[in-house]
Amino acid sequence: MTAAPPTKSLTLIVAATTTPTLGIGRNGALPWRLKSELAYFARVTKRVVAAAPTSTSARVNAVIMGRKTWFSIPPRFRPLPDRLNVVLSRDSSLDLGNSGAVLARSLEDALEKISARGEDGVERVFVIGGAEIYKAALEHPAAKRVLLTRINTEFEVDTFFPDVLGATEGWRKVGWEGLCKYVGEEVPEGIQKEGEVEYEYELWERE
Repeated sequence: MTAAPPTKSLTLIVAATTTPTLGIGRNGALPWRLKSELAYFARVTKRVVAAAPTSTSARVNAVIMGRKTWFSIPPRFRPLPDRLNVVLSRDSSLDLGNSGAVLARSLEDALEKISARGEDGVERVFVIGGAEIYKAALEHPAAKRVLLTRINTEFEVDTFFPDVLGATEGWRKVGWEGLCKYVGEEVPEGIQKEGEVEYEYELWERE
């Protein structure tokens, strides 16, 4: 009997306000627009850092998102290119068009479908929202990292990231060198500013 492939670890990637809570959205959209942060998101989720050198197939990363997040992406930009897009929905008849995206009933179902592609298929697995999907991911034992863009400028928000970082035992903030090593590039260090918005890049790991 063939053993089931191991479950991939999960990295949550999110931009959130610092105060008063980790706010991630308003009215189904981002309250801010940061071109540099969007470019960072694209590079990090596309980059295959540890592909096996002997592999003959093109490895990609996977991005897992909820139905609302999928439909919040403008049609011309979905699926997110050069990544395996996995959409979570309890509606098994959800129409994803001819996008090539994978429909999964739950986070566990998504991980099973990703793992079934084998070691030459998917490298890293990123969870990109929304709030319910982040919550489910944080509760899953496969969740190992959170790549947080901390927005230090206040915005009105109505959707939140679970406030577990720094408040729950088991999560620790990784230093800048560790962040750079994980994402595979030299990340701007410290507080950055674009327009009137101040922000900084962080990596948190579950111990």
